[in-house]
Amino acid sequence: MTLTESRVEDSYPTRIVATEGDLLERTDPTVWGSEHDGPIDAATLASHDAKGYSIVEGLLSPAEVQGYWQELVRLSSDEQLKADERVITEKASGEVRSIFEVHKVSELISELARDPRILDRARQILGSDVYIHQSRVNYMPGFKGSGFYWHSDFETWHAEDGMPRPRCVSCSIALTDNYPFNGGLMVMPGSQRTFVQCVGETPEDYYKTSLKEQKIGVPSEDNITRLAAEHGIDQFTGPAGSALFFDSNIMHGSGNNITPYPRSNIFLVFNSVENALVEPFAAGKPRPTFIASREFTPVTR
Repeated sequence: MTLTESRVEDSYPTRIVATEGDLLERTDPTVWGSEHDGPIDAATLASHDAKGYSIVEGLLSPAEVQGYWQELVRLSSDEQLKADERVITEKASGEVRSIFEVHKVSELISELARDPRILDRARQILGSDVYIHQSRVNYMPGFKGSGFYWHSDFETWHAEDGMPRPRCVSCSIALTDNYPFNGGLMVMPGSQRTFVQCVGETPEDYYKTSLKEQKIGVPSEDNITRLAAEHGIDQFTGPAGSALFFDSNIMHGSGNNITPYPRSNIFLVFNSVENALVEPFAAGKPRPTFIASREFTPVTR
């Protein structure tokens, strides 16, 4: 598919030239599979369809959490790895903020991505085989961890990576306890059914700055206010080992962490093999593959 063809078929136009983006009705399902396709029961699947997210408490045992936490410490302490482009540091402190393509850096996390507790749920929600669109670990240290402004992942993945439709689900696995006060992820339940257009042209190599602080591809304050008034805000809290599965188009964000309690997670993004990337819909060229994979081979156990 050529760049011209992909733009003609664009169902979710964004990065527009205007003073305000519109709120567009989503034309794709949130849940593509049924209760017979995986471990999620009918009630939970219906709730995920309505809210755009579901929580699995105790997905990892305390022993597993400890093992993955030690792996995160090892990765963040690897001086050779810090020079890698896949490592993103805090804008102010220079501390490690995220490590991308972590399933290729860590065999332990590679195995986790194939774990049926995670993989089977992703397949069920998307109703197909899946591949890893993106993986990363996020570090939010105590006192100085910076948050993420309100955004839809799909808006960026569509505009800058060429993801045609929001047939994609993210799994965030908490490796530290998530409290209401240490920068826990906030979501607007039901907002995944609305695509929020963003204003402004995508700068060249924008990922080099946007991964630290995003300014293009974020919704307006008016549109955030409208969504919050309609849907309200939920927050992902709970003990380490819990997992949040959430739709790629749900509006979400997190605040800064000024408490002594760090917040870290493993983040795995599964895209349907039937939703493989094409050319970007609102950028001059695709982002690097460590941010948006173009290897569409299905993940297997």
